[in-house]
Amino acid sequence: MTTALTAHADHRTYTTPARLGMPPGCLDLWVVRGPRSRALHGLLAAPELSEAERRRAVAFRRPRDGALYACTHLVLRRLLGAYLGVAPRDLTFVRDPCPGCGGPHGRPAVVHHGPPLHFSLGHSHGMALIGVAATVLGVDVQRLPREETVATVSEALHPDERAELAACPPARRPSAFGQLWTRKEAYLKALGTGLSRGTAADYVGTDPSRRPPGWTLIDIRCGPEHQGAAALRGAWPAHIRTRWLGRHRPATNPSQESDPHVGTGEDPGRPPRWEPVRLDHGRAVGGAAPDQEGGPAGA
Repeated sequence: MTTALTAHADHRTYTTPARLGMPPGCLDLWVVRGPRSRALHGLLAAPELSEAERRRAVAFRRPRDGALYACTHLVLRRLLGAYLGVAPRDLTFVRDPCPGCGGPHGRPAVVHHGPPLHFSLGHSHGMALIGVAATVLGVDVQRLPREETVATVSEALHPDERAELAACPPARRPSAFGQLWTRKEAYLKALGTGLSRGTAADYVGTDPSRRPPGWTLIDIRCGPEHQGAAALRGAWPAHIRTRWLGRHRPATNPSQESDPHVGTGEDPGRPPRWEPVRLDHGRAVGGAAPDQEGGPAGA
């Protein structure tokens, strides 16, 4: 089954440590709360970003989307630099060959020496999700869709996924669709094909036994308005560590105060807070139970 990292788990906010480790069998998930649109100018001045990243950020029609893009790529560079022990500005990104046509537009990768390190990212309407692991993975995050979006896009799903959505109560259908769609995009990113493979080719619905063999799918609740998912090649991770990065934590943690320094490098002298959330044996820290009886997804 798919087990959610719920909003009730003990998510914490972190500054980026100078060095990050990747233990065997670990999945790191970084949820990035996007900045306000007026932050774009300052983000573009960050020396870690490449000229191509700056051009892409200013090309967005809405400044807030450009700010989220710049922020996410700045965080990605700082995180990967911390994992690899490389200055963020010195990282080189490439594309793996597409498994469909062999062209240079498959999974994004970072050039490095040493043990394997894979990453994936997605962003949507003020929220971004970054996944890092020693195995191939894909992640996606989406804002919960409107009812008309569900009705239109559902036609592009696997027939059995469409049937499952039709059986959902109308009030739950947007949430069910959002979770299904993020699983699908995460899996297609992990394959390296993206949407070119077609959204009806693979079943990623509620029956784990019918999902693509050799892959683990994990649902991630990214606050009250977003759904996320990760797809990993292989078995369920031994540990899943989640961290919030950004000026504001999601409203699902109202008892926690905001930390304006997190993830932006505004105060690099602050000591890192490194208290991972672990998800073992299908149960999330904080007392959140799995969706159903049984083992974790992909088990």
